[in-house]
Amino acid sequence: MGSSVDTLEFQAETRQLLRLVIHSIYSNKDIFLRELISNASDALDKLRLASLTDASLTENGTADLHISLEVDKDARTLTVRDNGIGMTRDDLVELIGTIAKSGTASLLEKIKESKDAATTESLIGQFGVGFYSAFMVADKVTVRTRRAGTDFGTQWESDGEGSYTIQAAEDLPVGTSVTLHLKPADSEDGLADYLSEPKIRQIVKRYSDFIRWPIRMATDRIDADGDTTSDLDRLNSMKALWARSRSEVTEDEYNEFYQQISHDWLPPAETIHMRAEGTFEYEALLFIPSQAPFDLYSRESKSGVQLYVKRVFIMDDCEALMPNYLRFVKGVVDAHDLSLNVSRELLQHDRQIQGVRRRLVKKVLGAIKDMQAKDAERYSKVWGQFGRALKEGLLEDTDNTEVLLELVSAASTHDPEKTTTLREYVERMKDGQDTIYYLTGETRAMVENSPHMEAFTAKGYEVLILTDPIDEVWVDQVPAFDGHRLQSIAKGQVDLDQSADGEKETDADKARREQDFAALLPWLTTTLSDHVKQVRLSSRLTTSAACIVGDAHDVTPTLEKMYRAMGQQMPTVKRILELNPTHPLITALRTAHHADAAAPALTETAELIYGSALLAEGGDLPDPARFTRLLTDHLTRNL
Repeated sequence: MGSSVDTLEFQAETRQLLRLVIHSIYSNKDIFLRELISNASDALDKLRLASLTDASLTENGTADLHISLEVDKDARTLTVRDNGIGMTRDDLVELIGTIAKSGTASLLEKIKESKDAATTESLIGQFGVGFYSAFMVADKVTVRTRRAGTDFGTQWESDGEGSYTIQAAEDLPVGTSVTLHLKPADSEDGLADYLSEPKIRQIVKRYSDFIRWPIRMATDRIDADGDTTSDLDRLNSMKALWARSRSEVTEDEYNEFYQQISHDWLPPAETIHMRAEGTFEYEALLFIPSQAPFDLYSRESKSGVQLYVKRVFIMDDCEALMPNYLRFVKGVVDAHDLSLNVSRELLQHDRQIQGVRRRLVKKVLGAIKDMQAKDAERYSKVWGQFGRALKEGLLEDTDNTEVLLELVSAASTHDPEKTTTLREYVERMKDGQDTIYYLTGETRAMVENSPHMEAFTAKGYEVLILTDPIDEVWVDQVPAFDGHRLQSIAKGQVDLDQSADGEKETDADKARREQDFAALLPWLTTTLSDHVKQVRLSSRLTTSAACIVGDAHDVTPTLEKMYRAMGQQMPTVKRILELNPTHPLITALRTAHHADAAAPALTETAELIYGSALLAEGGDLPDPARFTRLLTDHLTRNL
């Protein structure tokens, strides 16, 4: 083992981040101790877990794993020490010398854009760079560490100005000590006296009371004889919130715990504290956030539920405990009887875990359902943040389809401002109506102005307005709600006359109208055969000349685009052109066709009608240049 001292440069982005962290204005710099204690706790968790499969890693067993805080007022140092897993030289260089995989570029950009201290502080915690917060309060930081299972240790030291030294160190115990050479207290700069015992106790109580490992500190006391003695005090309760009775935990404690595990500075929208007893016991403390995290819909987004077994940390982001569509739920599940001798792959298939998962899902969905019934405003905010994710459950979780449908909230033609649930829609349905009508589209304005809406608006039928991309998919997967079929007004045949009071069209009227257009419709179908598979008369139009609809089971154009964007090959789906038999343009076309079916202008008019219908629904013209030329020529001839 060499004794040379190597001086290395921080990664460029690390230097930039260090400058921002050190010189940014924070409303509370106490965050540094919370982060260092959390890192120490993680090291103890890792050693305990590793020792389950390799007992040789622990020299003295795991009975006294702990964190200690050591104050040296003469040297003005505060040391956070643990006897956890420790680090090697390579670990130090990788974990502290760089910020690999921490989203540094995004972090730096967000910090630059941030204007207030609270937001900046939340960003630091959110990106997992808590170690660097030590430089907010220290002129120099020294790390001395030895990895469990190795013979020699390493010392790392830096003043945070751009470089660090690293060297071998002998006679170190397993674990890590982080020594902060503290800056002088400065109330104007938010720097407290971090050598003060009351201040340290206050920080530990506020931020780290839930840590499962004892946090100890030597305390000087003067006895009755005037002699000074030093005792080791435990500063934290060590009793996890989820292990307490709900009546023993305050709302502030729940909020603080939530902020620790989620790095969210807002309180949660809902707290779920549950305990299961019987053949398989576990406790769970779950939170529904108030706002969606920035990465909720990214591919890298992970579940927020941590798994413990008998209060021993097993894994973060336990996907086996929570389905993907509930990935926004944060919290902890502590199982009592799950075997520790199990790999992560096996864990996902464990029947006990699957049982826990089913109950957790029902609890979360039940909490949102109660919110919907008892606090409509809070439910509306939660749905606004996570509704799109919850609708993914309609594709993934067939066991809870009915519950999820009860939660669905969507815009509708009933109210221009408020959304409606499917239950409320059903309660407002017209007499004789047995179908829930909806229309998908990119925006509310596009849907409301669609030709498909005309007859529904004229006859007072409510239509759901679905504008989330996921809506294109789930409505095809869910056949009905409470016995009422869901039907797109842009698909299949729509006949509102059967329920329209006083406006029912007789069979004789329909037959006569079909006879009037008997020659035009086949000709149009042939003329437009490259684009449509059929041309027929419409009962859904009142003012527009034409619209384009799909068959009942056709893929919508929007969904077809989505599949193509994902690289999936999709066959071209021809749709149906419907004509308004009472529109002057259509009646004039019928008359002109009857007079001279071979007239060239008729074909051009047919193309213009199809193109106009395609544009009206927000579609893309197959040949925009030709459409523009035909339209210009027709306008010129009519001037």
